[in-house]
Formats: sequence, C-alpha cells, structure tokens
Amino acid sequence: MSDLARDYLSLGLRMGRVVDGFVDCWFGDPELKERVDAEPAPDPADLARQAAELLVRLPDSGLDASRTRFLHAQLTALECGAGRMAGRDMPFLTEVETCFGVRVGLGEPDAYAGIHEEISALLPGGGPLTDRVAAFYDRNAVPPDRIGAAVRAVAEELRAKVRAEFPLPADERVEFEVVEGKPWNAFNRYLGGHRSAVAVNAEAGRTIAALPLIATHEAYPGHHTERCLKEAGLVTGLGQIEQTIALVNTPQCLTAEGAAELAVDVVLGPGWGEWTSEVVAGLGLKTDGELVERLLVLVQRLMPARQDAAIMLHDRGASLDEAVDHLERWLLLPRDRAEHIGRFLMDPLWRAYSVTYVEGARLVRAWLAARPEGESAVDRYRVLLEQPLLPADLETC
Repeated sequence: MSDLARDYLSLGLRMGRVVDGFVDCWFGDPELKERVDAEPAPDPADLARQAAELLVRLPDSGLDASRTRFLHAQLTALECGAGRMAGRDMPFLTEVETCFGVRVGLGEPDAYAGIHEEISALLPGGGPLTDRVAAFYDRNAVPPDRIGAAVRAVAEELRAKVRAEFPLPADERVEFEVVEGKPWNAFNRYLGGHRSAVAVNAEAGRTIAALPLIATHEAYPGHHTERCLKEAGLVTGLGQIEQTIALVNTPQCLTAEGAAELAVDVVLGPGWGEWTSEVVAGLGLKTDGELVERLLVLVQRLMPARQDAAIMLHDRGASLDEAVDHLERWLLLPRDRAEHIGRFLMDPLWRAYSVTYVEGARLVRAWLAARPEGESAVDRYRVLLEQPLLPADLETC
C-alpha cells in the first residue's frame, strides 16, 4: 500500500468530516476510516496544508506516471477546497479551473433562443412556451407511486445490454429506493463489492424521459458500471487504493459526471425514447416516446444556462433573483423550480457543481467523437470507465 495514496485517502475522509457530502463514495479499508473518525475534529486550514505537503511528496512517492498525474490533479483540487472551507477568498472562475481543470464562460443567449424556436416547432400551440413544455411533461409523467417499478424495469433491460458489452463482475447489483423531497432526480451511492444503492426522487417522474436518463446515468453504463470496473481492475487488480474514494469538486467527478451524461447515447443511441415506451408499456404506462426524446435532446442543449447562473451569481455580481430569472427564461422552468436551482447554486459545496455536467458532457462528447477510425463508441467509452482519465486527458485525446 502506497503511503502517499493512503494519506490521500485520509485527507479526503477528513474533508468529509468538515463538509457532509464531500465524500461521494467510500469503499476502502474500514480500519483507516475508523482511525480518521476517531481523530479530533479537523481544521480546514490544516487540511489545506496537508494537501500542499502531499503535493510536495508526490514526485518522490514511487507511483507510476498515471497515478502521479491523477493524484496531482486531485490534491490540487483538495488544497483549493480545504482553503475555501477555511474561509480563503477565491474568484469563482479560479475555483472552477483549480478544482476541475477546465475554464468556463457564459453561454450564448442567441443559441438558447434558437433552441427555443426548435422546441416551439415541436410543441405548437398558443400560450407561453414554458407552459406548453410543462403541459407536455404532464402528459408524459410517471406517477410517484409508479416511478420505482418503472425505473427498475428500464434498468433491468439496460443491465442485459451493458453486460453484453462491458466486463461487469458477475456479482454486481443495484438496489433502487424511491425517496422524497430531494434536490436531485437520483443519486448513486457506490458501496463497494460491486454494489450500488440508487435513490430516486419521487418527483423525477415529471417526464417519463427521465427513466432511461436516470438508469443509464446512475447504473448501466454510468456511475455503477464505472465504479465496478474500476474496483475490479484498478483496485483489486492493480492495488490503486486511491480509487476507493470519490470526492466532489475534483477532476475525478467532472470526468465521471460527463461519462454518465453520455451513457444513454452509448448504450441506446437514437431511438431511446421509443425503446423506453416499449419497456414501460407492460407496466401500463403510455408515452409519446419519439417526441419525448426529441424534446429532451433539445432541452439538454439548454443546460449551459444553469452554468451561466452560477457564473452570474459568483463572478458577475448578479442577485439571486436575476439568476433565477435567467434560469426561468432559458431553461423553460416554472418559477418555483428555477428558485430551487438558484438556492442550490448558492450552497458553498455545490455552487460550482453544474460545471461537472455541462463541461464534463462537452469533453466526453468530443472525446468519443475523436475516436480512431474503426473503434466503436462502446470500446472508446469502456476506456473511460476503466481508466482514471482526467479532463486534461479528454482535451488532448
């Protein structure tokens, strides 16, 4: 066991004690966690110092080049994160670049307006476009008491597809639970031993299109599949213990979220809306699958507006009301949902996290498109799930 990798794990666990939610998943040595939990309450300023010391030690750690690059990027993000926990003032865009390894900027309102025109053509009729979108979602909604059965049915079909293409361990499994009152649609908690627990928000059924997006993003071939392959290959096979922890606001999570965002394209591709309709028809759920897919593809192209709101709030001096106005207008959201996102963007831990979806998806999409001639998207994507690639790797491949 590498001393430096072990110290990195200890640092990540200590940061999780300072801010609940900073450790996205942990399946490492239980004795190490017990020791960290028994320590005095950590001081964020001391954690920043520890991260800096590990960066100094890293070149002489004896780790190979790939592990060194990964840990350098992660530790740089942890030093920044611990500094912010300690009260260090840092410009928002500097924080994003330091933590995620990407540079971001505002989107183009003209591009959003053009997408609105395409959506309007899909959903003709009178009244504001936001109302027409909301009515369409209502017609294709999954009742909260049916969301659990529906997402499980979709996930089981996806599991069979993914097992035919990816070397999933024979003992892997995912348990789904429906919860209420959460700020997200779904959340994967990887437990180790090739097991995941996925919590699904009962309100996620606002549109049936969420079903394949949730199941591919959180399970097959998204987060669960990635964690299984990394545990089997990197941890068990190669002893890379640093992969037993996943930490938010690091390059690791940007790559993971980007991969999960593109999961539906890789495993299902065009036609996933009609495929979903056929799967859930046996549950008595009806939907206009083709139109749902066409609409959601357009709506996903509006997601940079969420990143815009974070930049407006934390870099451009906008008020919360101004950011909510931007979200309501360009994401075609009801006011209450736009306000909910705005409050989420004000959270000190999560204020920059939208970057992981927007920039992560952009990088992964470009990386998949740049694959060598003759290599399939599935083969290219498998590399992303099996190797600890960084945003910088996706930029240069």
